[in-house]
Formats: sequence, C-alpha cells, structure tokens
Amino acid sequence: MTESVIDLGELRDDPDPESMPRPPRAHGRPLRCALVVVLALVTLAASAVVPPRRAPVTLPGRPGSDVMIDGDLILVMEPASTETRQARLAAYRMPDVEPVWQAPLPAEARYWGMIPLAGMLLATGYEIGPEGRDTLTVALDRATGAYRWQQPGTVSKLTDGNLLLRSGGETLPSSLRAVDPCCGTVRWQLSGLSPDMRVRDTGLGVDRVVLNQVDGPVEVRDANTGAVLARADLRPPDGGPIGLDLTKNLLLALDRGSGTVTAYELDQLKPRWTRAKVHVDFALDCGPVLCLRTGNNELQALDPATGEVRWRSSQWGWAWPADGRLMANLSGVGPSEQYVVLDALTGQQLADLGRWELYQLGVGGRLVGIRRHPDGGVLVGELDIAAGKVHVVDVLPDVTGGCQAITGYLVCVATTTGSYQLWKLSD
Repeated sequence: MTESVIDLGELRDDPDPESMPRPPRAHGRPLRCALVVVLALVTLAASAVVPPRRAPVTLPGRPGSDVMIDGDLILVMEPASTETRQARLAAYRMPDVEPVWQAPLPAEARYWGMIPLAGMLLATGYEIGPEGRDTLTVALDRATGAYRWQQPGTVSKLTDGNLLLRSGGETLPSSLRAVDPCCGTVRWQLSGLSPDMRVRDTGLGVDRVVLNQVDGPVEVRDANTGAVLARADLRPPDGGPIGLDLTKNLLLALDRGSGTVTAYELDQLKPRWTRAKVHVDFALDCGPVLCLRTGNNELQALDPATGEVRWRSSQWGWAWPADGRLMANLSGVGPSEQYVVLDALTGQQLADLGRWELYQLGVGGRLVGIRRHPDGGVLVGELDIAAGKVHVVDVLPDVTGGCQAITGYLVCVATTTGSYQLWKLSD
C-alpha cells in the first residue's frame, strides 16, 4: 500500500505563553475551517490511490508456535501438546507455504528459540530431567530436517562461525563449550564455573566471555579460543561480592554494598574511572554515552571515557541507540509503551513516536510496532528514529495481537480463525 507518514516533528522550547499576545477567537475560525477542508481533501486523495491489500497466508502452526523465515523457507516450531508430549519443527517453501519436511524435537522439553547457521537449524529449550531443569540445544539439517546432534546449553553464534553453548546455573554447575555447528565437535570447554558470566555480542557474533568467579578473580576470555586475555581480583577491600555489567569495551564492576561503580577497559582490566554513591540496576549501550539505570528509577547518561554525568532523567525506563540518536520508553507504562526520540548527548526530547507494541526485525533493522485501531484490527507502523516519524505500513482488520515480526513479514493470530496468518510488510 502507499506509505503514509505521521510527521511528529521536533519538540522545541515554546515562548512563554503569557508574554505572547492572544488573538481574538473569531480570527482563528476561518483558518481552522480551511485546515479541516485541506486535511479532508488530502485524506481522500491518499485513500484513492491505495492498491489492493495483499491477501495473508495462513500458517499450519498452532498458536504459541515460534515462526522464522530463513531464505525461501518458513519454519514453524510447535510446542508439545498433551497428545504427543513432544514438540516439532516444520519447514514450508515460500511463498505458497508448500510443506518440505517436519521433524519431532527430541527430549521432553519446552522449546523457545531457533537460529539458522551453516546449513543447520538450532532449536533451544528447557529440558525437565531427574536432576532439575536445564537447557538443551538440538541441531537439525536445514534441507531435510534430519537430526544431527544435541547438547546441553543455550546457544550463541561466535564471530568465527562456531557456536558457544552455556549450560547450568541455579541448581546445576555452569559450563561453557565452543562447538562446530556441523557435528557438535567440541573446540574448547570449561566446567565448574560460577553462573555469573557475561558475553559481548558484536552484532556479528560473540567475541568475549567474562567470568565472575566466587571468591576468585574476574577473567576475560577470547570466546573463539577460550584463551585468557586478562585476569584480576576486582572485589572491594572488604572482600565482598561484586556484580558485573558489560557494554562495548567497558566492564563495570558494581559494588552494591557501598554503591560504587568502577569501569575497566575490557581486554586489560585496566581501571578507567570510579563513581561513588550510585546504586546501579543495570547498564545500557547508548551509543556515544553509557546509560545506567539506578535504584531510584533514574536513567543516567555518562561520558564513557570519564564517568561524568552528561544528563539524567526519571522519565525514561530504557534507551536504545539508533541512527545517531536514542529511542527511549516512558517509565512505568504498560505493554503498549510510549516511545520518544532523544538527543544522546543532551537528553533533550526531539520527537514523540506515540504508543506501540514494538517488534524489531533484526539487529539494526526496521522497528515495527502495532497498536489497536479504533475501527477494529491493528495499525502497523514503522518507527523511523532518524527522522522522528512513524510510517504507517498497513491496517490489519482481522487481528487483535499475538504478533511476531520476522524478516519482511508480520505473523499474527487471526481473530476469526484463531490460526497464524502471515502478512508481507510494505517496503
């Protein structure tokens, strides 16, 4: 359909309304009437050129399934049912949803994610066993659905094309394992680890692992080889525990007992700066600044080189860097959240994008959101952070929610049938 644009503009400081002369009310009426007429004509002209809606494609998966598109295949991972007690993964050929293969997923588990890599499809879920709950990753052949291997742990891509599996935590000992995706061959592994570990994802895969050992030093390791790059005891003088947070090239050691945050250069664990009397819940990569969410519900933006506070606000809950700006959400809002655009260096609000249930199509990709349409169905919009605008993509009349965003498409539960339907997003 022809793209509409909601131009939300930029928010600037207005003059003091008390110092401005107020025009007589009658003077504004002709202008308001003219604007109404122009708006109606523009709306009618726009509606006249809307092309026919693309018919949605109905998917065979039950509600609660995970859906992914990989090349010419659409993959539907259905959860276990009371009849089969086993999940399954099915592949269909686009665009006509022609069945290609289906395969049961081994073990009694609840699967919740999948990634494609090196001709394999990797499904991860929780396995319930006699020793408690642990995670499990199963590899299937992309072309045939044939079973290849399975190993404990959640999976991440490494920058060298291999996989990193992390298992354990809570009641089970933690371990790390780097494996070849083709056959599960172990490249390197560590066991008996503290569950407190962090990884750095470059967008092309994980390249660093940070281990925070109980009563021991912090280790920074090359995720591709397992080699130790730096090791240091970062605990405070009283020997109390620390928390870790990782963003870009900085490792933050959080001493929550004293409210002290110390930043270290990641690969050398060389101290860069320290801030006292700040209780940090978590850190966020905010592009040119480092964002801290504090215990008093405040978002602080710091200079990553010095730790100096550039700005602070209790209005925003989270922030994400995009196109040289920040997108933030209004603190304390429900599932349909209100999003704004901020200047990263000053915290000044530049635009209000409205309330959306937000979906992201890949790292750095299109930001697509939905919200209820007053006449029924949902409005689909693309949030343009650089322009501070929302582009209206479509209105889906037979949808109430339950959507997933995948490459070039939106998958939602149809109101009338209760089945998944696939809508292609406009460019």
